[in-house]
Amino acid sequence: MQQRILLSAVMLLLFLALPAVRVSSRQVLSGLGSRSLIAADPVEGLHAKHHKPKFRPGPWKNAHATYYGGPDASGTNGGTCGYEDLSKHGYGVLTAALSPSLFNDGLGCGSCYEINCINDPKWCKPGQPSLFVTGTNLCPSSNDGPSADHFDLSQPAFLQIADQIAGIIPIQYRRVPCKREGGIRFTISGNPYYNKVLVWNVGGAGDVKMVKVKGSKKLGWTTMKRDWGQNWITDAMLVGESLTFRVIAGDGRSSTAWHVAPTNWQFGQTFEGKNFK
Repeated sequence: MQQRILLSAVMLLLFLALPAVRVSSRQVLSGLGSRSLIAADPVEGLHAKHHKPKFRPGPWKNAHATYYGGPDASGTNGGTCGYEDLSKHGYGVLTAALSPSLFNDGLGCGSCYEINCINDPKWCKPGQPSLFVTGTNLCPSSNDGPSADHFDLSQPAFLQIADQIAGIIPIQYRRVPCKREGGIRFTISGNPYYNKVLVWNVGGAGDVKMVKVKGSKKLGWTTMKRDWGQNWITDAMLVGESLTFRVIAGDGRSSTAWHVAPTNWQFGQTFEGKNFK
């Protein structure tokens, strides 16, 4: 009788220990690199791949808008984003200088906005479709205060939604995805010891949070430093290597232009890589 009781107790202990044995076995197999067993786990399988969604329009907010430049958008070229000739770089005349809160030390460069003139029946043009503009410059101050959201539009953009005589108008705006023709452009300037890359024509979120560069020979992935606007710099030796650029947008999505610049690239040249959809 005692032997039967002892045997039953041993069997009970073994049964209780089985979950721990299974866990230990799985940990051992994981340590041995059993990828198939781990991938079969339904919980871990949910996190096996992570794809960030496409950039979506943001919430509507209230602000004010003014205008600068001439009727042909003269006076809006150059600016603190570094795009220089806005027509040449694909931004046209529908642009805006952003207040510091939107410019965000250059992170706002290239971001796109949908704007409507509201609550001013005297100056708002009724029945006008929304205005879509790209942030290409810094508006250092506004009537709303330096921390308030404000758009200093190019004159052609302003005239699409309001009469010129208004001067300043109340608006409603929201961030929207940027639609660009072709790929992201990389214009390389500087010298072998000071490399500057202007990143432009960025789709999706439009803004750029980080840029990395990699060579085909000695240069591993190197994070570039924002010089100003969308000009990114590094003192790493890039000459003589084909270059790959990785652009990380403000929404966290990344696009890699593999070997976009050939080994014999020259300063002053522009190269085109994959864009955000």
